[in-house]
Amino acid sequence: MPGRQKMPCKNDKAIQYSTIKVRLYPDAAQAELFEKTFGCCRYIWNNMLADQQRFYLETGAHFIPTPAKYKNGAPFLREVDNQALIQEHNKLSQAFRVFFKSPDSFGYPNFKKKKTDRDSFTACNHVFESGPTIYTTRDGIRMTKAGIVRAKFHRRPQAWWKLKRITVEKTRSGKYYCYILYEYAARQPEPVTPTPETTIGLKYSLSHFYVADDGSMADPPRWLRQAQEKLAKIQRRLCRMQSGSKNYQEAVQQYRLLHEHIANQRRDFIHKESRRIANAWDAVCVRADAFEDLTKAMTHGTMMDSGYGMFRECLRYKLERQGKTLIVVDRYQPTTRTCAACGLVMDCEVSYKKARWTCPKCGAIHNREINAAKNIKTAGLAQICA
Repeated sequence: MPGRQKMPCKNDKAIQYSTIKVRLYPDAAQAELFEKTFGCCRYIWNNMLADQQRFYLETGAHFIPTPAKYKNGAPFLREVDNQALIQEHNKLSQAFRVFFKSPDSFGYPNFKKKKTDRDSFTACNHVFESGPTIYTTRDGIRMTKAGIVRAKFHRRPQAWWKLKRITVEKTRSGKYYCYILYEYAARQPEPVTPTPETTIGLKYSLSHFYVADDGSMADPPRWLRQAQEKLAKIQRRLCRMQSGSKNYQEAVQQYRLLHEHIANQRRDFIHKESRRIANAWDAVCVRADAFEDLTKAMTHGTMMDSGYGMFRECLRYKLERQGKTLIVVDRYQPTTRTCAACGLVMDCEVSYKKARWTCPKCGAIHNREINAAKNIKTAGLAQICA
């Protein structure tokens, strides 16, 4: 997913970062090297974490060994790109830094498992007199030790962009992707001052994805629900097959491809809808809902399958690129049980089973979700004026 960060720069410009995702088509030797690199990164991470824990128990101090310590005892580590191993050390160090800084928000680093953790590695680009270690060609990417790996680009970087690092990932369906991070200097956009007319409030909706304060709704297709029959059919076939057989592996691959297709449909909708809203409005007000807590409290529904958290993050960086603002309202603000017309706050929460309710003070009839979206917008505009 393309993202951007900003750092101060001269001449009213900022250092920005953008990511381009490309599909890789490695040959047999390159695919074997990727698999070795995935395994070596997992091996290095687990050994560094185990040694850190043992060192802490013995001395009470925090220390993470470097990958060089393990190469004599594990010669296969020399067969892969050293940059990938160094990055594992950096990732583990960063994981401990954020854990020590905020243990409540970030958990203690865990050991990596082959079956559950993502297969990926990261390598930084270094520019020498002979040239860069990583660069793109017309139809491929040159990597250390792997050579030129054939790739399919859906878009190209600008000529002045600098390639910083790449991350190679293998999906559950066996496809390889590369995330290329670029750095460039860009002029900062002029800040846009939102007004009530150019601001929209969005309320998460289990049935409509979101409901806006003007009454508009997203209503995307229920991709997972539509594919349930196909998924159930494949699962029934798997139950009748011998685990590990050729037919079993083919059915598992079909199952993974179908789930990947559902995720791609969801991601495509999220990017298109967030782009449409970011272009149409100067500010967007949302509530800081904790979806994990809400999902635990629900007995029905598919809150995590909607991708609203990803939608909110896409809105943030797309608005930021245009000098606009994503305003996040406190999750504990009583937006649902507050009358948007007169401001009366009900003593007890409005039942979520009722789509409409009437204000006992002013007699206004409210749609529960539209009323909440109006209150989110009002609270967001109040934060700007404060």
